[in-house]
Amino acid sequence: MDCFPFARGYAQSMQRISSANIIDLLLDAVCIVQPDSTIVFVSPAFERIFGYTPDEAVGLRMLDLVHRGDLPSTEQQAQRVMDGQLQLQFENRYMRKDGTVAHIRWTARWLPDSQVRLAVAHDITERKFTESMQSAIYEISEAAHAARTLESLFQRIHEIVGELLHAAHFSVALYDAGSDTLSFPYHVHPADGSVPGAPAPVSQEQIRLCREVIQNGSTLLITPETHHVLPTPQPAPGAPLYWLAVPLSTQNGVLGALVLQSYTEQGRYTHKDKELLQFVSTQVAAAIERKQMHERLERMAQYDQLTQLPNRQLFLDRLSTALARARREERLLSLLFIDLDRFKTVNDTLGHAMGDLLLQRVAQRLQACVRSSDTVARLGGDEFVVLLECGHVRDHATSVAAKILAAFSEPFDLGGHSLAVQPSIGVAVYPEHGTDEHHLLTHADEAMYLSKKHGGNQVRTAAPQSVPAP
Repeated sequence: MDCFPFARGYAQSMQRISSANIIDLLLDAVCIVQPDSTIVFVSPAFERIFGYTPDEAVGLRMLDLVHRGDLPSTEQQAQRVMDGQLQLQFENRYMRKDGTVAHIRWTARWLPDSQVRLAVAHDITERKFTESMQSAIYEISEAAHAARTLESLFQRIHEIVGELLHAAHFSVALYDAGSDTLSFPYHVHPADGSVPGAPAPVSQEQIRLCREVIQNGSTLLITPETHHVLPTPQPAPGAPLYWLAVPLSTQNGVLGALVLQSYTEQGRYTHKDKELLQFVSTQVAAAIERKQMHERLERMAQYDQLTQLPNRQLFLDRLSTALARARREERLLSLLFIDLDRFKTVNDTLGHAMGDLLLQRVAQRLQACVRSSDTVARLGGDEFVVLLECGHVRDHATSVAAKILAAFSEPFDLGGHSLAVQPSIGVAVYPEHGTDEHHLLTHADEAMYLSKKHGGNQVRTAAPQSVPAP
């Protein structure tokens, strides 16, 4: 009695299935190529992975489909296979027929009798996509802690996104809800040729689209097929073929947008790219918000909140650095200690609010009297100090002091109140009046009090000190 009719029938059925039928059923693609990588056979799965039908693939060179960045390593691997090595786990990237990237893991061997390479391609694009997103999230988090400034953070984000997507044209747009203004603190856009080496300016169309993304809090992907939905269906000359922007959303609202542009079909953006950029944008937004908060706290610690001038702490840090430079280069350095004459009267008669406004106006006028490389600081109350790096010009400090006196000869407009205020100024010069921060500040302060003692509205220079040579 036959106990296993089903098993014998199954075995007979399998014998009737040819090897070609089995190859047709495989999800992986079987490829046979000549030594120069010309394709002579591919299985049907090749179309699912690479986008080319078997008839289209035969005659193409496999190396011509390889991603440009992986071509050298792929050529080396192909040579190793032809030298007799069995290839089991080699991974590289290919450009599909539609221009998207496919990540492939290969198993391959050389058939010496037929003088061809036999290879099996396993599509690992989805796995690589997941790995890339996880890696990007980690790298953005690391950048948020490592970046010293927002600019360096933007540069690192650009690098990270560039590892995932075509990002030759990349911008960060930030939105200020208080003033309803949109800025582009990071805008990398290769020159259009009109100004060699200079980035192209942000177009009005890009500003409009960014505002739309930020206001709606939704991602916008524009392709040649979707241009018809825009107010201007036909792209302007020089406009990108592809435009992708995602909002930078936080718990406090949308703080801006990440913007990518591409001008070629090789750099096309798809809905998969849109999904990827949306995924990383949350981490990017958190990193930017963190860095903005850190910079605000740093500024609060280093700048006077009323006048926005450097405070005592930041001024002393800059003075220390300037003194070290003056010693090294054997140059002069000057301090102007400035105090407002009869400032207390302003507070007593017009009120503290008007006194605060006067201090702000004084700060602006002092800054207008010096170079951008000089430092004007508020030490407290109505006391200001100016740090001048004078080179070898000994009378530079007195010239600046005279300029300040002339500027203060004009009355201050305080919201309709015209108020005349004069300064008392004391000058100390390195190394004549001191070789360290303490002595220079002390002697400039003493000279200022001497000016005030003699009626104010004048400049006094500290008396020469007996100090050792620097």
